[in-house]
Amino acid sequence: MIRKLRDQLGANNFLLLITIVLFIAMYIAGIIVYRENNFGRFQVFLNLFISNAGLIVAAVGMTMVLITGGIDISVGSMVAMTCMLLAWMMENKKIGAIPAIIIVLLIGVIFGLVQGLLIAYLKIQPFIVTLAGMFFARGMTAVISTDIISIKNETFLKVANAKIYLPFGGYVNKKGVMIYPYIYPSVIIGIIVLIIIFYILKFTKFGRSIYAVGGNEQSALLMGLNVKRTKLKVYVLNGFLAALAGFVFCLNTSGGFVEQAKGFEMEAIAAAVIGGTLLTGGIGNVLGSLFGVLIKGTIETFITFQGTLSSWWTKIVIAALLCFFIILQSILASTKHKRLKST
Repeated sequence: MIRKLRDQLGANNFLLLITIVLFIAMYIAGIIVYRENNFGRFQVFLNLFISNAGLIVAAVGMTMVLITGGIDISVGSMVAMTCMLLAWMMENKKIGAIPAIIIVLLIGVIFGLVQGLLIAYLKIQPFIVTLAGMFFARGMTAVISTDIISIKNETFLKVANAKIYLPFGGYVNKKGVMIYPYIYPSVIIGIIVLIIIFYILKFTKFGRSIYAVGGNEQSALLMGLNVKRTKLKVYVLNGFLAALAGFVFCLNTSGGFVEQAKGFEMEAIAAAVIGGTLLTGGIGNVLGSLFGVLIKGTIETFITFQGTLSSWWTKIVIAALLCFFIILQSILASTKHKRLKST
């Protein structure tokens, strides 16, 4: 039955389905176990997006990179450098919030362009290039400032703290007042990015080229696709999204410091893989990455509601899920290879 379902859906949709079912099962379990703590309230669900808005943006960019068969381990350092630059420009140099945001986004594009040129045209391994990028960005973060810089810019804080109330999903508190759930602008940014990249991957020539390059570079070349240009565009776009993720992350933290967002790139990779993106390239979906982020957020919520567990259990559970999905990917790949050999 599972084999029949897998054949009908295809590897991409089958892995996505497993991720969605896993998230739903985990969330229902949370509602049952922590019903006395109001786990089922809509605001608790929205908090998954509020806490992980920056990770959603980073995971979307990482998904594109992984689909091409590459990797980017510089994202966490780029997020930290973006936060530090924003804080330093607005507080130390008194640059306005909007010019500061534009500057960091341009830096992200340049950062992605340099890495993309080295990977696509000089054919240096993505791991090595982005490892250098990780060291560079983290080092530059410390060069800018070794101190914690808190952002006090009024425009920035106004955006960061702007609650957007939803006209549904509310509840009546003990005083008889209707409390409506809310989100922040960071969530809106994350969802917009998700929709845009989903559209690009699903309905554009560039998106189809990304899948083709990740599936088989030689076949992509024979099809007349410009593999180098496609890879370059992906890394440039990923650099922009890494900087944007840093801005969104900074909306939650309202400050910058050197050790910020350590391991963030691994969380983005984990979210993409748990969401069904193959590390070997060619298969992936940003919707799956979203659910990968939500699964990570749900685990953190479990730990918060439990109250007695260490936050490190999040890493342990994510590690177990990663192993499960990588093994599942390996099984799917081997069965596909056997089927092709038999035909």
